Formats: sequence, structure tokens, C-alpha cells
Amino acid sequence: MTKINTSLHSSRRKARKAHFSAPSSVRRVIMSAPLNKELREKHNVRSIPIRKDDEVLITRGSNKGREGKVTSVYRLKYVVHIERVSREKSNGQSVPIGIHPSKCVITKLKLDKDRENILDRISKGREAKAKDKENA
Repeated sequence: MTKINTSLHSSRRKARKAHFSAPSSVRRVIMSAPLNKELREKHNVRSIPIRKDDEVLITRGSNKGREGKVTSVYRLKYVVHIERVSREKSNGQSVPIGIHPSKCVITKLKLDKDRENILDRISKGREAKAKDKENA
């Protein structure tokens, strides 16, 4: 198999090193979550980096089917904390359970000017790609 992108290394060791020592700006992109069907149709975008105050539905694991608002995005651990998704410690204290963003579906976006610009940029790129396919 030939290498698709020659500027990236395909070694497992180097890929893992790049993943676990990635800076916060790169982690943001890695921590993207897919949008649900309605949002996907509306914005013409498949996934977007997750942020605090987005509403999500958990699609994998023992908490599958639970919904809630994202309370924190923990980039260092590659997890998000969702309200009401927590467990009791032995001393009775409640601690949030970390969920990876790829195992969630965004059901409601927290939109501001920057987020709308991102959505527009992605959808324009997708439209241009579709147009190129038609012409080819």
C-alpha cells in the first residue's frame, strides 16, 4: 500500500506520540463530535469540534441514550463532562464521568458569530467539492 499523504508519518509509534503530545489547538479538532441528522441537513456539516454548552446524546457505552449539556471539555484527557452523567464515590461524593466526543452526537449547538463562521466555511467547502464532482 502506498502512502497517501507524504507529509505525514504512518508509523504507529509516531502517530501515538503525535496524538498524546498534541497541543490544545490540535486537541480541539481531534475532539470533534458528529451532528445529528436534523443539524446535518440544516448546516450541511457532518461534524464539528465540541464546546461547552452544546447539548449531546451519548451513543456508546453504559451511558448510551443519556442526554445532557456539556459542562466541561477536558482537552488534556480527551474527554467531555456531561451534566447528570456522574457516579458516586465510596464517600458519597459525585464525580463526572468522562466521555469521548466521538461517542456522542450533538443535538443542539451553542451558536455564536465564530461558530456560525466555521459552519459556513465548512458547508461552502462541501458545496464546492460537490460542484467539482458534477463537472468532472
